[in-house]
Amino acid sequence: MQIETLSNFKKSYTKRFRHNKKIVIKINRRIDLFRNDPKNPILDDHSLKGSKIGYRSFSITGNIRIIYLPISPSKVLFYDIGTHNQVYN
Repeated sequence: MQIETLSNFKKSYTKRFRHNKKIVIKINRRIDLFRNDPKNPILDDHSLKGSKIGYRSFSITGNIRIIYLPISPSKVLFYDIGTHNQVYN
């Protein structure tokens, strides 16, 4: 899986998580898992509705999510990362 990131994703990642090494490790592990096995049930990948229709989301922790846009079967665009409230509002 090829992953590209928007500047918004990079900004959110840095602002929200750069000081929490434990979460950064978890994020990196989940991104690696997503890259190698995007349908792994641990990720809880699902499509979004409403204003984010066409986007998908997968879980980093019980509350932290990555929002992404599928570009092709082998390429995605990471859009945002944050807690449930941060990314869905």
